Amino acid sequence: MSFAQVYSAQIAGLSPRTVFVETDLSKGLHAFAIVGLPDKAVEEARDRVGSAIKNSGFKSPKLSNRKVVISLAPADIKKEGPLFDLPIALSYLLASGDASFDPKGKLFLGELALDGTLRPIKGVLTIAAYAATAGFTELYVPESNAEEAALIESIAVYGVRTLRDAVRHLDTKKETYRPLTAQATTNLIRSSTEHSIDFRDIRGQESAKRALEIAAAGRHNIAMWGPPGSGKTLLARALAGILPQLSFDELIEVNSIHSVAGTLQTLLTEPPFRAPHHTSSHSAIVGGGSVPRPGEITLAHRGVLFLDEFPEFDRRVIESLRQPLEDRIVSVARAKGSEVFPADVLLVAAMNPCPCGKRGSGEDCVCPPIAVGRYTRKISGPIMDRIDLWIEVPRIEYEKLGSASVSAEPSAAVRSRVDAAHEYRLQAGRGSSARLSTKTLPQAKVSAGAEKILQQAATQLSLSARSYFRTLSVARTIADLEKSPSVEEQHILEALQYRPKLQALV
Repeated sequence: MSFAQVYSAQIAGLSPRTVFVETDLSKGLHAFAIVGLPDKAVEEARDRVGSAIKNSGFKSPKLSNRKVVISLAPADIKKEGPLFDLPIALSYLLASGDASFDPKGKLFLGELALDGTLRPIKGVLTIAAYAATAGFTELYVPESNAEEAALIESIAVYGVRTLRDAVRHLDTKKETYRPLTAQATTNLIRSSTEHSIDFRDIRGQESAKRALEIAAAGRHNIAMWGPPGSGKTLLARALAGILPQLSFDELIEVNSIHSVAGTLQTLLTEPPFRAPHHTSSHSAIVGGGSVPRPGEITLAHRGVLFLDEFPEFDRRVIESLRQPLEDRIVSVARAKGSEVFPADVLLVAAMNPCPCGKRGSGEDCVCPPIAVGRYTRKISGPIMDRIDLWIEVPRIEYEKLGSASVSAEPSAAVRSRVDAAHEYRLQAGRGSSARLSTKTLPQAKVSAGAEKILQQAATQLSLSARSYFRTLSVARTIADLEKSPSVEEQHILEALQYRPKLQALV
């Protein structure tokens, strides 16, 4: 046999595609070529694969006088990374007659070490989910990736330790046949450990805690401003402990994203919490590169994106949040292609009232008015419009900090109310999202008195249409926390308290 074909997959953005790994052997001087738009890592596979084949007990390709051509099709897709090592080796062994098996329905992934062992790769979970829907029945991955891939129940996953083990399992006609055991389906065990920061560990700041509870219950974007050391970062990190649990499908989606990005150390069982530094670039936050890759806003999908020192971020970064905060997706376009990444995040922004941080804290502010104006104007009107809750976090009295008698509500109690509000919204048929629009406005069930107050406030405060619906959405979440079938006056009044007040600082 001089021709063979096996199957692998390539991820472009977050979307996998089947790659046909074809091998053709012909007489002539020795040559080993890989075609099909390979990158440097794929081109170097010929040396890794050759050594792995030799050290696995098979005849080295370099010892035979024949021309070897490996084609990775479709040829118009850029092939990246070392995940094609295993299918290239198996395709060669199949073409050379050193192995005999039917590749139909089987998909292969894995990087080969020079001794024939398989090293872990990125994006296994995403490819496993794709393979299950593309008609494949068996998936072969490195042993250390098997648990991750086995989250997908509808495909048999085999964890392979070495190239020799793979051949022994596939070649059923030889005496060396040694079947592998399929990996048991992985059950995601949700973490029951307490989060490092609990609401009861934060003294005072009851109004900020209330705002965070509303933000968690309705996934509303929130901004906190106040002097340094007032607890903004602690409050943001405590928010992770009161978020509702993700559904199984959402967990698969989140783990798939982190698998592709290479940030998945252990399987995620809680909503992700991402806190990039304010010096992070536009591409790091939004995503990018010559070939578009997901950024922090996509890695925080279904979770929290915490931007501390919000005005210190580059203005281009701040303005790039407009589309994700509105559409829950981010579009990244480059010369070599464009991708649409999911970006359904709960944005938590924290900032000081001025560059020195002392304005309004009782201490002497050294910032000239023009510096304060320049600082606050970095947060443009459209961005402020997309943040539902604005809350001041003042300094805490020293008496509260040092008093052992001051007790606060634990995160577990707050989370139980958040979960109850989430369930109440689902039972009311309004889905998991608390956002309202002209189409879903009737679902809010606003009382006549509440509607009158909201219209008066909208006129007096000159609210935009977006601000109007976001204020109503916050009021609906407050009503859900109280399990109220309709939005009442007190819900609208509380929601209006969280409208932006940052202009007062300028």
